[in-house]
Amino acid sequence: MEHEVYVPFPVETVRQALSEPERVARCVPGCQLDADADPGTPGGRLRLRIGSSTITYRGTLTVTERGADTVTVEASGIESRGDGSAELSLTVRLATAPDDTGATVLSCTGTVTSTGRLAEATGQAAESAGRRVLDRFAANLAADLTDNPADEPAAAAPPAAQGVFDAEVPPPSLDPLADDDQDDTVPAEAAHARRTMIGRSAEEVDHAPPRGRYAPVPAPQSATTSATLRWAAPAAALALASAVVVGRVLRRRR
Repeated sequence: MEHEVYVPFPVETVRQALSEPERVARCVPGCQLDADADPGTPGGRLRLRIGSSTITYRGTLTVTERGADTVTVEASGIESRGDGSAELSLTVRLATAPDDTGATVLSCTGTVTSTGRLAEATGQAAESAGRRVLDRFAANLAADLTDNPADEPAAAAPPAAQGVFDAEVPPPSLDPLADDDQDDTVPAEAAHARRTMIGRSAEEVDHAPPRGRYAPVPAPQSATTSATLRWAAPAAALALASAVVVGRVLRRRR
């Protein structure tokens, strides 16, 4: 089969794109690459519609450059449901479009060897399916070149944004360990000025007794103190009375 397709990009750009097997494979309509596919020989699944039926193949694809304007694409696969197989050999020649637009014309010449369901299809159905695949391949290649130019490197991933919880938290001003890596020989005037500006240090706060509603409740007096007061009060009264009597007696004698 022979068929021509049109790609609205210069020949050199299209040639560079066709030299990348993975790009060629992902532009094939109905192709789904494996996650661990080798970029040099990509593998995956291909859903091919022939007439009113659809055949799913599993296989690989390779690309070989044959000079400055020729590329050979080879693919092979087996039916995922059945015993059939298919092999493709496609030669693609690149040329500048004659309409002076700078676009590229791909002249495709290919052969397919198959067994199973594809071999049972009529020649007209197979040729129609092949032309449809090449037309859609050219459209997919143009869209892929628009989004990912072949002659430009892939854009670098932007740096990850720093979350709120990932930011470094500075130590509190009253942390006694915050200045461990600084010079301990601080002048007395500087220390006094710092305490005046930021308040008492953490050590002073830890050793200062609490005040107000958080002040500790005094311990109740013991029973020994109460007993001492019970006998001390009568003794003091007796001593005072004795002193008064002695004073009166001395005054009478005089």
